[in-house]
Amino acid sequence: MGYLTESLTTAIGLILSFDREVQLTIWTSLYTSSVAIVFAALLGIPAGVWLGISRFRGRRLMITLLNTLMALPTVVVGLVLFGLFSRQGPAGSLGLLFTPWAMIAGQTVLATPIVANYVLSTVSGSDPRILDTVLTLGAARFQACVQLLKELRFGVMAAVIAGFGRVIAEVGVAMMLGGNIRGSTRTMTTAIALETSKGEFAFGLSLGIVLLGVALLINLLLNLLQQR
Repeated sequence: MGYLTESLTTAIGLILSFDREVQLTIWTSLYTSSVAIVFAALLGIPAGVWLGISRFRGRRLMITLLNTLMALPTVVVGLVLFGLFSRQGPAGSLGLLFTPWAMIAGQTVLATPIVANYVLSTVSGSDPRILDTVLTLGAARFQACVQLLKELRFGVMAAVIAGFGRVIAEVGVAMMLGGNIRGSTRTMTTAIALETSKGEFAFGLSLGIVLLGVALLINLLLNLLQQR
């Protein structure tokens, strides 16, 4: 117990003293995850709306595929994108491997199916008269979809928050594509794994406390939006 108490005291001290390395690691996590969720929202929201309001052959198969992608292992995403961004890969000339943008790409792949699926569920569970009424009033299809999203904004926001919660806590993609480079691609999850293995338990614990706080905040927002 003495070891844990001492480590916890040191961890809280690192947080309250605004340790530069702790701050930089937190910033890298928040930055890459935030940018990734923006891209995921731009891709996932239209996909979810389209699947929710459309009726076509193969729709059920696409929904099943989308559900499968929600459980996509992070190491598989990291492996595929590592091959894509490596020097021998098709996008090797871009020099993205072991940069924040490679991590963002991987996190976008992970978050997009989650956002799309949540939006799909929200649209499917909404009153179908919303879209019909807007179309009857003379709105174009795109305008009708925008109005539908306004009506379902809390569900859409919940989808985005759920996607953010997925990527802020993942470690596989960040480690494989970012390389865990100090001051550049080291995130809270990768730093926790590395520093703990080095014996720097207090440092890892400080990041764990911050990560737990972020996860708690995300879940509180998600529950609040779902109640709305």
